[in-house]
Formats: sequence, C-alpha cells, structure tokens
Amino acid sequence: MSAPSRQIKCVVVGDGTVGKTCMLISYTTDSFPVQYVPTVFDNYSAQMSVDGHLVNLGLWDTAGQEDYDRLRPLSYPQTDVFVLCFSVVSAVSFDNVTSKWIPEIRAHCPDAPIILVGTKIDLRDDPTQTAEGRAPISRGQGQKTSQRIKAMKYLECSALTQQGLRQVFEDAVRAVINPKPTKRKSKCTIL
Repeated sequence: MSAPSRQIKCVVVGDGTVGKTCMLISYTTDSFPVQYVPTVFDNYSAQMSVDGHLVNLGLWDTAGQEDYDRLRPLSYPQTDVFVLCFSVVSAVSFDNVTSKWIPEIRAHCPDAPIILVGTKIDLRDDPTQTAEGRAPISRGQGQKTSQRIKAMKYLECSALTQQGLRQVFEDAVRAVINPKPTKRKSKCTIL
C-alpha cells in the first residue's frame, strides 16, 4: 500500500501576459496553448513525486491585470508556496516584482515561501520580442532580485520549449517539504 499523497497549494502570480497560464498548461498537459485567454482564476492539479515524497500539487492560476487586484487575494488563504513570475522580455513585469507583487504577497502571506521565475526565456535572444525598448532581463538580474526579496530560489523557464519547466514545480514543492530553518511553518490567512 502506498503512502497517501500530501496536498500542497501553489499560487502562481505575476503581471498579465507574462506566461503564467501557458506555463501551467504546458506543465500539466505537455502542450503549449496557441491562443491567449486572460485568466480570472483557474485551478490545475499535478500528482508528482519529489525527493521520495508523493505530492498532489494544487496549482492556482491568478489574474495579473490591475482590474483583479481586489479579487486576487481571495485565492491566497492556505497557500503553501508562491511562484512569482515575470517575463524576461518585459522590464515592466520585472519591476513589478518588487513594486507590486512582493508587497501584496507579504501583506497577505508573510511567511509563505516564494520561488521567483523568469518566463519566456526562449524569447530572450529575439530582438523583436523585447518590450519597452529595454534589454531582456539577465539571469544575474533575476538572481539579484531573488536575493533582495528573500525568495527561496530563482529559476527561468520556457513554456514553449519546456526548458526549466519541471524544475519550477519541483522546487516549489521542495520549498514546502524542505523549508529553510529560519522560516516559521505557517500558512497564510486573511483576516
């Protein structure tokens, strides 16, 4: 008889159009969606084994658009880990990691671990895809911001090629099953 799987709630946040939904669909179905459909809230689930632990990973996809700023925190209670995404070809989404997303996460879930993820790495070398006329965000910039916001880890991935995709969710699980010793074990609540 196998051991029962542990439930882990992983909430994926970040600006609209950074690739959160594509990342989740690509990971859970092994296929890349061809059409953009803005998300309000969506849930996905993945059974996986990480470091010998059987886990049922509940993946919560959230809307990054400003219109949903008041609604989005309703998905935060009982979050075990956040995956905070930005697009490596969008400087605005990268800037919003520190100006918008970290304050929001910390206000609602101060002790929840965070995995910072740079998405769309397949577009980093494509000059036609760099938004806002700024250079793509480098791995070093991502790592530096990850340290500054005290994220558990910085990772990069591509939903299109699936490069680094599995690692994102394996490390999200590891952040919960092997927390840093200084972190208190608590889930977030909204009062």
